Amino acid sequence: MAIQKWWKKGLIGALTISMLAACSDSSSSSNDEVSKDLSLEEITEKAKEEGTVNSVGMPDTWANWVETWEELGTEYSIKHKDTDMSSAEELAKFEAEKDDATADIGDVGIAFGPIAKDKGLTLPYKTSYWDEIPDWAKDDEGHWIVGYTGTISFLTDKNNVKNPPTSWEDLKNGDYTVSIGDALTANQAQFAILAAAIAFGGDESNIQPGIDFFAELAKQGRLQGDPSVANLEKGEIDVAILWDFNALGYRHQIDEERFDVVIPSEGSVTSGYATIINKYAKNPHAAMLAREYILSDAGQENLAKGYARPIREKVELPQDVRDLLLPADMYTNAQPVKDQKKWEETTKQIPQYYQEQVLIHAK
Repeated sequence: MAIQKWWKKGLIGALTISMLAACSDSSSSSNDEVSKDLSLEEITEKAKEEGTVNSVGMPDTWANWVETWEELGTEYSIKHKDTDMSSAEELAKFEAEKDDATADIGDVGIAFGPIAKDKGLTLPYKTSYWDEIPDWAKDDEGHWIVGYTGTISFLTDKNNVKNPPTSWEDLKNGDYTVSIGDALTANQAQFAILAAAIAFGGDESNIQPGIDFFAELAKQGRLQGDPSVANLEKGEIDVAILWDFNALGYRHQIDEERFDVVIPSEGSVTSGYATIINKYAKNPHAAMLAREYILSDAGQENLAKGYARPIREKVELPQDVRDLLLPADMYTNAQPVKDQKKWEETTKQIPQYYQEQVLIHAK
């Protein structure tokens, strides 16, 4: 699984948001005629007739999508093809191809769901699991729905650190190196700053406590390195601050016994990735069925096998799959972004804050 790529998806999109230039065309053919009142049985039949679903940003190696696509093929005879790309690239593709769509469904960072809706690029579909999706993780009309989440965690190399930190306070008082990667560009690193801010009294509108935390580490010469699999494997990183799915995936790739993974006890932040169905899709019902399946027990289990935490808390995972994930009680103080628009504004300011207040002290 290409877990090391995961964090790039959101911010690469944010950096290329300028790609989303308006190019509306009155001659574009949308799926306004697709009925929102179809039963699941009717959607399934129409999906079988379409026989194909083309996705973007949902490759086999990401979040174990491969099993979902294989099962849609086996159970419904639906063929699948994916083109991997960032969130903003997905929206740009939807918009540029209004007259001849080649994509039916995409997977984007949660911030891009509302953007896609506002630009009129999405086809709403709530699925039969609607009531089990938290309010923060779905659009009121079903234009976007989160399928899986990530929470900022600590990955500690026990070869280097004998007492792995379990809290931000532990991290603050330690003497080991810490890595979050490039907060000027990386979505994961920026969420690490937000998580630290939350732990020390801040939030998405006040990340100064998080900036101060990492500035102090930089002054001590403790903030360094890129939290890549290669660097972790070589023992060059003591503690990496990563999405939980990245941390678990890295540990699995390198050595299950060597690394400790925890959600910091004072607080952390949870975010997610959402499916969007292309309003101009040539296979809209196959896309709707794909979303339905992604949120089904089987689809949620497939995501969990890829270390992604299912959005549906009530889904019953087999014990061997549950064992791949961290215990639920570790997430007691983890919270989603409460004001997404405010967070979008804040992320634009992080590069300057980080450059001027943190990197200036880097040794």
